[in-house]
Amino acid sequence: MRKVRLTTAFAALATALMVGSAGAITDGVADGNSHPSVGGLVNDTQYSDGTWLYCSGTLISPTVFLTAAHCGDDNTRVRVTFDPAYQAGDPIFSGTFHADPLYSHVQSDPHDIAVVTLDKPIKNIQPSALPAAGSLSKLSGTQTFTPVGYGAYDVVNGPGGKTYLYDDVRMVAVGTLNSINPNWLRISMNSAHGDGGTCYGDSGGPNFLGSSTVLAAITITGDAVCRATNVVYRLDTPAARTFLATFVNLP
Repeated sequence: MRKVRLTTAFAALATALMVGSAGAITDGVADGNSHPSVGGLVNDTQYSDGTWLYCSGTLISPTVFLTAAHCGDDNTRVRVTFDPAYQAGDPIFSGTFHADPLYSHVQSDPHDIAVVTLDKPIKNIQPSALPAAGSLSKLSGTQTFTPVGYGAYDVVNGPGGKTYLYDDVRMVAVGTLNSINPNWLRISMNSAHGDGGTCYGDSGGPNFLGSSTVLAAITITGDAVCRATNVVYRLDTPAARTFLATFVNLP
């Protein structure tokens, strides 16, 4: 399993956003084949713990993979896997990373959204659906979400500080809505309330509306030790839809 500590890069992003960058699914279970449209970005070289994946995302058309802008650099070549438990040598799909041109560290709306345009269409996976315009503005306080991703599955304390554990397995959990603002949803991942959520490595991954296949928002950030709040970027807003309309047909 991969073991990493909070790095300078993550700390800088946390400062910019006022909270820690999000990654893995915690207090969840292995997803298996429940969400085959969810994939991970594959690093070019293996990490010291033997793992490969660094961000998550979702297929939203046969040739478009949705993720977060902070997961890559614009117009660079990247690789994607949809394997539920990735190992070196498993199938990967190449494409080009495109970040929202307005991406920044402005907390109110960082435009932290990106897509990978794949070289070849994925023919054996059904893409996930996007939400209708403005459809997340009046959700009930009891609304649940299903985050999925390949991020850290646990955080442990040790003499040198906190260590984040990875294994390149696609995980899933359920969290409950805390609050809504014009561009963000804040979702409880407090295990004391029966919720699970995200951590480092889940960035860019989906948060499905309840148990549906509607991809409501993508994971961006949360508290630094992955215990309290999953902060996700809404996909029903004018800003998100303006970017996405360049690549896919919107509902």
